[in-house]
Amino acid sequence: MNPLIAGRRGLLAAAAALPFLPHGAGAQTGPAGAWPSRPIRFIVPFAAGGNSDVTARLFAARIASRLGQPIVVENRSGATGAIGTEAVIRSRPDGYTLLIGSPGSIINGPLLTAAPRYDPIADLVPVALLGQVPMVIVVRPGLPVRNLAELVAFSKERASGVTIGTSGVGGANHLPLELFKAATKANLVHVPYRGGGSTLPDFVAGNVDGLLIELPSVLDLQRDGRGRILGVASPARSPQVPEVATFIEQGLQDFLAASFVGLFAPAGTPEAVLQALQAALAEAAADPEVRSRLASFGADPPTPAELTTPGVAAFLQGEMAKARQAIAVAGLKPE
Repeated sequence: MNPLIAGRRGLLAAAAALPFLPHGAGAQTGPAGAWPSRPIRFIVPFAAGGNSDVTARLFAARIASRLGQPIVVENRSGATGAIGTEAVIRSRPDGYTLLIGSPGSIINGPLLTAAPRYDPIADLVPVALLGQVPMVIVVRPGLPVRNLAELVAFSKERASGVTIGTSGVGGANHLPLELFKAATKANLVHVPYRGGGSTLPDFVAGNVDGLLIELPSVLDLQRDGRGRILGVASPARSPQVPEVATFIEQGLQDFLAASFVGLFAPAGTPEAVLQALQAALAEAAADPEVRSRLASFGADPPTPAELTTPGVAAFLQGEMAKARQAIAVAGLKPE
């Protein structure tokens, strides 16, 4: 079985800088010194507009009210998520600086770095998963291909190959692309960017032939004809694009690729803080409006187990094992 690799349009720049305010924002909750007594930061280690960013803002807006403090979503991209991740790890473990993690920063990046600057298992404590979305291959409308087989054939006929952008070397989309290349022998040229959101402007401008990216990021492009999704790497067709066949339907047996989004805290964060966050996130995840919003871009909501530290830790151990297997299959070496 091929390994499973565990993933909107950009938001207005002004909105991206604003905190999510709870009802009665500014009022402190609980006795002096109780958490939270001031604004909380969610650090997204990738550019605005990608799957991690959109999911972070959805949950931040919901739990700010319950926690009684604003939540500011801050994008700190660079080094396949390492810059933003390190900023959280170096922060005080007091629950006020939290990480929005994804495969690139938590799994693939550390495994593909010869001298990783952090250990995601030892340096972070998982709070909860926020959702998972399938990945897709999308190409520009002018490319003369309408399915994965045609993409592979065209790439072999074209001397320069077909350029495919991802969120970066070691990013959430990198390993699935390498697996696809290994399985099909397609002549695909990897073009790494600084986060999923950074790929979209170049793609729309026609500077890259295609993307391997999370479904939510390109749904609008598919719907308005500025992109053509060739396949969805999920077990069944997505209700959001039922006209698009899965990779498995197109002959790639067991080929699945999804991207998770999770909330992480620096190691040493008090258990009471983790429990308060998990209770707020569980309430948000059960909200029909949140679930509808997640479904609108093809995301699966977290399960009860994925809203606990042990549940997420077990999930991550499995993803680590699958990623190591994928790296071996693709013949990648840490750099």
